Amino acid sequence: MGKNNKKKEDEPKKSDFKSFLKKRAPIYLGIVAIFVVFVIPELTKGDLESGFPDNLTTEEKQILEILMAYNGPNEKGLTVLNAIKEQIAKEYPDEKIYDNKKTKVELNITKVDSTENYKVVLMFESYKGNIEYVWNVNQITKEIKAESSNAKHIIDIVNYYD
Repeated sequence: MGKNNKKKEDEPKKSDFKSFLKKRAPIYLGIVAIFVVFVIPELTKGDLESGFPDNLTTEEKQILEILMAYNGPNEKGLTVLNAIKEQIAKEYPDEKIYDNKKTKVELNITKVDSTENYKVVLMFESYKGNIEYVWNVNQITKEIKAESSNAKHIIDIVNYYD
């Protein structure tokens, strides 16, 4: 009897924490796999706004906000940003178009002369071609004028949205 007790004392004790992890490792591995497969792609998912430059000045950010938040004369309804997103979604149904390497979104905001007017050019480029939207935005009056046919179409959608 004495020999059995001595052997047990000489053996290193198994760590309770290690045995705890070994028993539950498949569960933790499954949770990590679910996170990697479902959550990370949603967090890194591209969209229209992710194509906008990060280095805009305060004035340019204000102009962009005026334009993209415009939701018609009654201020109830679809915004310009949502209307553009819907148009792109119609053009590319069932596609993750922003994940395509050929998809580019460019935004240029330039001041027109020494006035409060800014020219906003949004270019959406994909494997199917380019869509260019051009607007003039007044910083003071917040008036928006479409300068291209695509921009006019978006403003019409916003203005007549029910």
